[in-house]
Amino acid sequence: MQYLVIEGNIGAGKTTLSTMLSEDLNAKLVLERFADNPFLPRFYNDPDRYSFPLELSFLAERYKQLNDELRSLSLFQPLIIADYFFMKSLIFAKNTLKGDEYNLYRQIFEIIYNSIPKPDLYVYLHLPTPKLLENIHKRGRDYEQQITAEYLDDIQKGYFDFFKQHPEYTFLVIDTSNLDFVSNQADYLKLKSVIFDQTYTKGTQRITF
Repeated sequence: MQYLVIEGNIGAGKTTLSTMLSEDLNAKLVLERFADNPFLPRFYNDPDRYSFPLELSFLAERYKQLNDELRSLSLFQPLIIADYFFMKSLIFAKNTLKGDEYNLYRQIFEIIYNSIPKPDLYVYLHLPTPKLLENIHKRGRDYEQQITAEYLDDIQKGYFDFFKQHPEYTFLVIDTSNLDFVSNQADYLKLKSVIFDQTYTKGTQRITF
């Protein structure tokens, strides 16, 4: 495996696990640069006004980052771990854009999507919505505190629809409700073993601890 994606809903722990695995395995780490996006706080305060420029800015940044990072494998870091996949752009845009804006966005997305390398394994960390909200509240980002359960449910549905629509990928959906991989080393090792010590076929596989 050369290219691993760790995804999940907002607050699922994807960035934390990606960072832990990359440090453990000396892998190249690719993290989404959402913190520097000037439209993100504005979007959460006024979604109707800022949804289109937000999604376009994310699309451009994700394309540039992945195009640069995924084409520069190192002999010393043969594994790349990313905390997002380019398809995330369309999943989120579908929930924030309407009508002509979404249709235009999708056209732009499809023009560039095929040029992005695809992961060898796509891991999705699944948590129930109340736990996601708890994690979001706990990490304390001001602009995230207005995220609703309904919004998180819609994002989750977008991911699951994506899995169904792309049987050519290898998806591993892991329910981490009963794991604390940050504080519990045994839980982390279980998660690591499930990801790296087993072989998965194309399509969607689900694991619950």
